[in-house]
Amino acid sequence: MASAPDTSKSFKLERHGGYLLRRINSTKVIAASSHLLFRASILATVVLILLFTLHYPPLLLSHSGAAASSAAHSNHRSLLSSAVTYGSAAWEREVRRSATPRSPSGLTVLVTGAAGFVGTHCSLALKKRGDGVVGLDNFNSYYDPSLKRARQSLLSRHGILVLHADINDTPLLTKLFDVVPFSHVLHLAAQAGVRYAMRNPQSYVASNVAGLVALFEIAAKHADPQPAVVWASSSSVYGLNTATPFSELHRTDRPASLYAATKKAGEAIAHTYNHIYGLSITGLRFFTVYGPWGRPDMAYFSFTNDIISGKPITLFRMQDGTAVQRDFTYIDDVVKGCLGALDTAKPSTGSGGKKQGPAQLRVYNLGNTSPVPVAKMVGILEELLGTKAKKNLVTLPQNGDVPFTHANVSLAKKDLGYRPTTDLATGLKKFVKWYVEYYGAKTGNNVHSKIKKMEAKEAEEEASA
Repeated sequence: MASAPDTSKSFKLERHGGYLLRRINSTKVIAASSHLLFRASILATVVLILLFTLHYPPLLLSHSGAAASSAAHSNHRSLLSSAVTYGSAAWEREVRRSATPRSPSGLTVLVTGAAGFVGTHCSLALKKRGDGVVGLDNFNSYYDPSLKRARQSLLSRHGILVLHADINDTPLLTKLFDVVPFSHVLHLAAQAGVRYAMRNPQSYVASNVAGLVALFEIAAKHADPQPAVVWASSSSVYGLNTATPFSELHRTDRPASLYAATKKAGEAIAHTYNHIYGLSITGLRFFTVYGPWGRPDMAYFSFTNDIISGKPITLFRMQDGTAVQRDFTYIDDVVKGCLGALDTAKPSTGSGGKKQGPAQLRVYNLGNTSPVPVAKMVGILEELLGTKAKKNLVTLPQNGDVPFTHANVSLAKKDLGYRPTTDLATGLKKFVKWYVEYYGAKTGNNVHSKIKKMEAKEAEEEASA
């Protein structure tokens, strides 16, 4: 998903409906001698309202420095516009235009959670290679929705429509599959976060369980043809498993958090719809994905913000003092794994809710295979930002977090051609560059100059090697 970062930070979309002209009893407003003036005023008003309705753009608050060509802005505005009535002919044209691949062999993909971190990168990568993409996102407030709206703006400038809707909206999903015969669904919409589940458990059931069922129902019983589905599970399903590196053959029946439990439930639900309805389904277990346009609730993101702001950060350690470790996986590597899963997915075998034969059912780890202590990640950020972090060391509480993650990706390598290539230092450097550009972060050092010097040094070392 490597696309030039968007410097716009937030914007608001305003809905513009039709305007109702109140009927005015002309006999009580003006005298009979003023009929001509009255009619002229009404005509002028109607003309102005028509012009306003047709030409007034959605309200877009962009930040200084953001610019685009007039043609790109026009298309961008069209894809962002919420003035187009759901289900109307204009709405269907927008959906079909975004869904149409550039070549007959291209995929037609519905991406749920398209304004999310992984969803944005995957949508851009699919569109770049010529596939048709339609996105869907509910823009919830789990983290700052303005970042999701900025991602939506980025996608729209690349010709990708992202609808503001929820995966539990069955009429909308039904209509989408009526309008477009999607060949694939990349289902990334979910309620993320391990700790938040302790405060709002129902949101996880609604998104990760009910939402998954709603999507499978439409795909299995209504869509014609049935699409192949690739969906985001999680490395969290390994829970309290202690065998390392985590393999798809290891047990996943001891989740440590409600989030993990809902993802494990999703894998069981996927098995059911595959078995009964012949849906081709591939589950992907992501391992701590990071990078530009990432999620603010993730440690690397919040640590960057706190280090720059001079706020203390909290580092967890185990009861015995050992470090918490994560298998940090760069976004570009994960995108390659997602596209590999889409490309190798076999067609579903059902029709009209009836299974015609056995269908493909798979699950894969997508990780980096190199666990790193979280403290080392902080050290890399300190070097990049030129600032020492204020650290608070705390024993890992019983909040659903696990002490380590470590992916075995041999199966994904064999079946999907998945090969992670980005080390943590390289990935964090790319993230910090994006962060500083996006937020206009002020630090005690010139971060851009520092990173450029590091890149120049690396280039010299590669040239002399």
